[in-house]
Amino acid sequence: MKAILLAGGLSLFLTLVGTRYAIRFLAAHGYGQLIRDDGPTTHHTKRGTPTMGGLVIVLSTVVSYFLAKLLTDRSPSASSLLLLFLLVGMGTVGFLDDFIKIYKQRSLGLRSKAKLVGQTVVAVVFGALALAPWFHDSQGLTPAGHAISFIRDIGGWQLPTFALVLFILVLITGASNAVNLTDGLDGLATGACGLVFGAYTLVNIWQNNQWCERAHVSASTCYAVRDPLDLAVVAAAITGACFGFLWWNASPARIFMGDTGSLALGGALAGMAVLTRTELLLALLGGLFVIQTLSVILQVGFFKATKGRRLFRMAPLHHHFEMLGWEEITVVIRFWLITGFFVAAGLGVFYAEWVAGS
Repeated sequence: MKAILLAGGLSLFLTLVGTRYAIRFLAAHGYGQLIRDDGPTTHHTKRGTPTMGGLVIVLSTVVSYFLAKLLTDRSPSASSLLLLFLLVGMGTVGFLDDFIKIYKQRSLGLRSKAKLVGQTVVAVVFGALALAPWFHDSQGLTPAGHAISFIRDIGGWQLPTFALVLFILVLITGASNAVNLTDGLDGLATGACGLVFGAYTLVNIWQNNQWCERAHVSASTCYAVRDPLDLAVVAAAITGACFGFLWWNASPARIFMGDTGSLALGGALAGMAVLTRTELLLALLGGLFVIQTLSVILQVGFFKATKGRRLFRMAPLHHHFEMLGWEEITVVIRFWLITGFFVAAGLGVFYAEWVAGS
């Protein structure tokens, strides 16, 4: 528990301080955000706001995790190292996208195929290593499970490694792109991610308390997870980083996280779901991201089916409400409330399943 508090507190502090200096550095070098011309006109005033702030989130998380482990004299676990690899790897893909936008002064960074290739490479390496037998613990548990899970493994089916890696790939690319779509208003994605990672901190602590390796825990209600307590340390570090960054990213934002932050956080969310064996629970905890993604899919599908008509005034959904005349801060706060509802519902379902089985 000491490592969890240290990681969260250090990450919060490092991000609060580090983002301030990042704003100065990025502004001095002209690393400003480019704004789409077809977006809401109110966003044109944001042109030139420093971007790539996700670098601070990623670096603060990594540094805070290792400092917490050093100060508590604990060794890093395989699960946490894999999750940090995923965070950094997806952040690197996002950084390349952001850098190309700035360097070439265009709203499009990496081509969609190039970005997908980068996401695929990182996700496949993560999935393959998470399922690799040489990363098992004393109980034979690998970081990722060999079945698809909601809170427990569904049906007890053991799927082939290839099928599981493919599922992990879809989950990671889907989650990273969903957070990227949500990152369109000041503080929206940052605050929502902070809430969901905070929920995963609690999930990991509860899984550790009801860990199958503990003698007093019932076999019918225990959680067969590789490193629950250490995953809580990473989740706390990311939560602290999100809220520290939000101090500067809240409306009116002085810095944007860019694809560097959104792809990293989205990938880490999916990785957390895989490593805690709650892959399908992520759809409930991260319900806002699901809604945002569905709004884009429905908009595109409806546009093609009706040959030019639109279901929403603009997608993703947060822009639809802006076009209806809602103030940006109103949309953000109400979407945070929606995220809070989904997080509460997800934690409630998670706990209710344990109570029902005990």
